[in-house]
Amino acid sequence: MHVSSGYEQAWESFWQDAPHEAGGVFWDADPALVAERHVPHFRAHFDPGLPVVDLGCGNGTQTRFLAGHYERVLGVDLARAAIDRAARDDPHGVAEYRRLDAVDGDAVARLHEEIGDANVYMRGVLHQCEPEDRGRLAEGVALLTGGRGRAFVVELAEAAKPVLMGLAQGPDGPPRKLGAIFAHGIAPGEVSDAALPDFFRAAGLDVLSDGEQPLVTTEFRPDGTRIEIPSKWLVAGRTG
Repeated sequence: MHVSSGYEQAWESFWQDAPHEAGGVFWDADPALVAERHVPHFRAHFDPGLPVVDLGCGNGTQTRFLAGHYERVLGVDLARAAIDRAARDDPHGVAEYRRLDAVDGDAVARLHEEIGDANVYMRGVLHQCEPEDRGRLAEGVALLTGGRGRAFVVELAEAAKPVLMGLAQGPDGPPRKLGAIFAHGIAPGEVSDAALPDFFRAAGLDVLSDGEQPLVTTEFRPDGTRIEIPSKWLVAGRTG
């Protein structure tokens, strides 16, 4: 099973057209505002001897930060254009990058066979999936973690919807970087707060820790305050 070609093409075109400058993408905030704030949530759960897979790595901003904390970090993304950009932005090769359709169970199994159990860092991917793909994505995460790995997952909370609607329906339309996402046919789907852990439990993982932390974006309101989107996080893995 693969993601739909239309969904894949939407992401390819988005990354082909996305600005190259730092912070040019809505969610591409400095790691000091993103992954660095996430580390305390998963550090005690991740086996530092295992590789880390940044699933949905985009242009690799957070991947490169993680590579400063773990020996082997692999950024994977559905879009070839994202992977090409991530590799180009990492001239010293601190991390590895490759294309992966995480809904394709065979492809995920091949990666797991190659690298063994891994820790997974996944930010804002589940809510961007087609609804019918979300369970399979969670199964892919479970396959990558195996028996020893853990997954750290961040997704938009239910409370994000009114925030995003308010931004999109403002008198001047959505902020430029948010508007670029909509223009490529990409819109955040709804994943209820209760459903988020259920996807991973159904995939055979136990939820070990969870909490709330806003998604920091690169856009600002007219008054100069940075836009932050309510989000939920969890750490999951097999304990039996």
